[in-house]
Amino acid sequence: MNQPSNKTPLVLLCGLLCDRLMWQEVGTLLDDVAEVSIFSFAGFDSISQMAAHVLASSPEQFALAGHSMGGRVAFEIIRQAPQRVTQLAFLNTGVHPRSDKEVPGRQRLLDLSRDAGMAAVADSWLPPMLSHTAKQKPELVEQLRQMVLRHSTEDFHGQIQALLNRPDAEQVLSQVRVPTLLMSGTEDQWSPVAQHQAIQQQIPGSRLVVLDGVGHMSTVEAPGQIAGAMRNWLIQQEQG
Repeated sequence: MNQPSNKTPLVLLCGLLCDRLMWQEVGTLLDDVAEVSIFSFAGFDSISQMAAHVLASSPEQFALAGHSMGGRVAFEIIRQAPQRVTQLAFLNTGVHPRSDKEVPGRQRLLDLSRDAGMAAVADSWLPPMLSHTAKQKPELVEQLRQMVLRHSTEDFHGQIQALLNRPDAEQVLSQVRVPTLLMSGTEDQWSPVAQHQAIQQQIPGSRLVVLDGVGHMSTVEAPGQIAGAMRNWLIQQEQG
């Protein structure tokens, strides 16, 4: 007969063109304190559908962390079922609505995927997502490139449509009532630290961890730092 686990159910959400590679090392480092589930979103074209899928596949209550687009999904989970989430972590994400400036850049990548394939998307999209240090690590860069190539053009188009038609996450901030951790890197050009500082101001009691010299792909650039911060966040809930 299996003994009940004392570990916290922990749901980890992946971002655009990402899969379990992004959370694998963090999840391993937290294995002694958390029952980890990793969700990625190939084949989806709606943030709301992504959130519903996670809710249908997860325990009744769980800690929740989202990276990049996964953060958007986490906010939507709070909108749909706030009572299910015991604590929240948002990494390299945002709550701002779609801007006119955003659309051309995403359309350029969609056109590139159609005209030249996902390899061309990886070579164009990945470098700005990485810190200077990460760019000097060929093995890591190739792992991330292969991750992108595990997605089809259709997967990419669906996820971009989900982002362009995303729900207004700003309205959800006032609904957050659980311990909340925010993390971003000083070299994240896409979701900068200032963006997370603004979110922190709207979630009472939330904590912001700034990762020095880390880019947008923080969970593979600094898994040890992230796992350490998340361990403290998980223990905080247990002690509470």
